Amino acid sequence: MSKTTQKKRPVRAPADAATRFLEFYYPIHYKAGMRVEDAMRGGRLGRHQVAILWLIHSEGVDGQLMNRKDIERHLGAWFDISGAAITKAIRSMASAPLNLLTLEESAHSGREKVVTLTRSGETFVTGMIGRGDAFIQRIIETMSDEEITQGLHFFQRISDIVDELA
Repeated sequence: MSKTTQKKRPVRAPADAATRFLEFYYPIHYKAGMRVEDAMRGGRLGRHQVAILWLIHSEGVDGQLMNRKDIERHLGAWFDISGAAITKAIRSMASAPLNLLTLEESAHSGREKVVTLTRSGETFVTGMIGRGDAFIQRIIETMSDEEITQGLHFFQRISDIVDELA
């Protein structure tokens, strides 16, 4: 067989692939992930506050509002955080000088609260995404198109698999 007609043998993952992935996990999470998060915070908010804004943007109704209990459920899966700490973070963002959120009773239940982005909150989220995008752009501008495409595919697969494991 000529080189052009030979079948490619499947590429096999190394036997120690899980260990090698693990060795990259913390550097990616802490070196890259935390730096992206720091860029998004813009020096004004804490990590939990940025996570709350991201949740509302990505999981909330029209990217604008979310039930407080849903925020607590998501953040509880991401952080070791109490309901009281979440309430404190939300209230601080709903108060001056930030005024990024409103916190109101749900129409369906007086016990449930609905957290909504204010116009200032929408503006902050837009800036937050822009700052995160700018930081990530600095990373990917050193990569080839193929590396970027492979990276996007890899992160999507990891996200899908982790969602299935939950």
